[in-house]
Amino acid sequence: MLRANQVLLILLLSLFSFSLQAEQPTLHPKLEPFRPYLDTYWQGDLTQSGAAEKMIDRSHWQRALNGNAIKTVHSINDGVYGGESIIYWDEAKQSINYYYFTTAGFYTHGSMTFEDNNQRIIAREAVENNANGITMVESVSTLSADTLTVSSRYLQNGEWVPGHSATYQRVAPHQVKFK
Repeated sequence: MLRANQVLLILLLSLFSFSLQAEQPTLHPKLEPFRPYLDTYWQGDLTQSGAAEKMIDRSHWQRALNGNAIKTVHSINDGVYGGESIIYWDEAKQSINYYYFTTAGFYTHGSMTFEDNNQRIIAREAVENNANGITMVESVSTLSADTLTVSSRYLQNGEWVPGHSATYQRVAPHQVKFK
């Protein structure tokens, strides 16, 4: 009788495990390091030192294109500025690439690599149509369970200058607003 109970328990655990795997949507294998961030919402404070107005950035990460891409949407101060990114595996280049489109009318495209056991993302992107003379951006993002720390620098008018930096916290679901 004990043997029958053990077999039943193993069968039930196997079915439970299979149902958990079946519920998890597919994702391109090269995008798997992003899985813990899918369907998450983040908020960070981009306010510059001495600024009169707070600049709060809110974002959402989600699976896109049947798992062949990751889509992120973000908005600063409920639509004053925002953008959408599509992150995907580029088979020809053998790299994780992305496009980022903004409400300011410029867009970027670049690639990223994971370091430190998928806890750090190094990104380098070309900027197209930026009114402020920015032509390149380099950024480092450090990921953990509940925080995302980002720092960047810009190639502006031929010189590298400090860019934005912020620490984002995982927050409850919210609407990412555009005007």
